[in-house]
Amino acid sequence: MKLSFCASARPEAQAALHKLRRVYGEAGEEDAEVIVCLGGDGQMLETLRRRMTDRKPVYGMNRGTLGFLMNDFAETELIDRLQRAEPVRLHPLIARCEQMGGLVLEERAINEVSLFRETAQTAHIRVLVDGSERMGELVCDGVIVATPAGSTAYNLSAHGPILPIGSRLLALTPISPFRPRRWRGALLPHGAAVRFEVLEPDRRPVSAAADNLETRHVSAVDIREDAHVTLTLLFDEGHALDERILREQFAV
Repeated sequence: MKLSFCASARPEAQAALHKLRRVYGEAGEEDAEVIVCLGGDGQMLETLRRRMTDRKPVYGMNRGTLGFLMNDFAETELIDRLQRAEPVRLHPLIARCEQMGGLVLEERAINEVSLFRETAQTAHIRVLVDGSERMGELVCDGVIVATPAGSTAYNLSAHGPILPIGSRLLALTPISPFRPRRWRGALLPHGAAVRFEVLEPDRRPVSAAADNLETRHVSAVDIREDAHVTLTLLFDEGHALDERILREQFAV
């Protein structure tokens, strides 16, 4: 099996990178059958983002902090683990961000697209789904659209729902909503088109983040699933992402 390795800048990830290359060789990304990612979830998201074109499967081993998207690290029996690994297939989100100056930027996100207030002023955001206004004014610190894979990340910290990996849903979750104060968000079909329009963007500036890629001073953001792109993560037997998400729902 031809492998290509990548790693975060953390010392433990770099040390693992050099050891595994010596043991298993290095085929390079173009010739590799599997990409092995060493680090934490941030490194995994960056590695998956680079797979938008070649769609090669990615197997992660945790040499970072959280590692929710990673397998346990071990130097031995890597080929055997890869041959027995269980695939999980994901569709990224597309975030089309309109800036106040008129520039339009497009980014992809595996976990979530988030809007945040940039100053002490609360954000005022209009929410539309499939072209219909669903909330004329959400007053908040921000708002999130999360995939099932990302529902246990920032979405969960904002008290959003955990979504089973095969649920074909998106979570729309407010961040510290002030008005309506008791609104907890919504579950949307995975094919829904979400549009956030920033009210008073010059007085109440808002930034948008597609995972860890930030666009500042946005006036509107359109979000939808990219059904034409399928990304594949590989997990050890019995430790696939759907099992991890299920266990997270019973964690106390």
